[in-house]
Amino acid sequence: MAKSTPGEGPVTIKKYANRRLYNTETSSYITLDNLSQMVRDGRDFRVVDAKSNEDITHSVLTQIIMEEESRGSNMLPAGFLRQLISLYGDSMQSMVPQYLEASMEAFRRNQTQFRSMLEGAFSGGPFEELHKRNMAMFEAAAGMFTPGASAKTEAPTSAPASEKDDEIAALKAQLANLQAKVDKLG
Repeated sequence: MAKSTPGEGPVTIKKYANRRLYNTETSSYITLDNLSQMVRDGRDFRVVDAKSNEDITHSVLTQIIMEEESRGSNMLPAGFLRQLISLYGDSMQSMVPQYLEASMEAFRRNQTQFRSMLEGAFSGGPFEELHKRNMAMFEAAAGMFTPGASAKTEAPTSAPASEKDDEIAALKAQLANLQAKVDKLG
């Protein structure tokens, strides 16, 4: 967790014996759902036992995961959980936390890149131009099969008129070839 905003630095959450959580930054009691939202918002926090001042952040985060899993938001497959449990006590156990953390960070980076690629792909760029060209060719082809209709096409903005005419002529030739084949079959 790197991001933090109000007050800079991690917020201290105190957990009392009655299982209540107290946010020292807002001076209010909160729930596990509030902590879960803080994680989603990138707000760093530390949970301490109110009596002993022991850091119990790990167990509270694990509890949040358990709550989410019990609500039906199963994100951790049983096979993964079995493999994880089998690594406890293994000689490789000390390497697992760093590996999982690095894997999740790589996943988050890839997820962010994928989202930005998708957003860019459908708003401008090569896919939008390809879509325009395909629609122009489709309209030209549809016009050929509609009796009495002219093959009216709207030229895409970036391709020169001669290139468009060549593409339309090639499509017309292909369509004529297909029509001849259909006529032979009939």
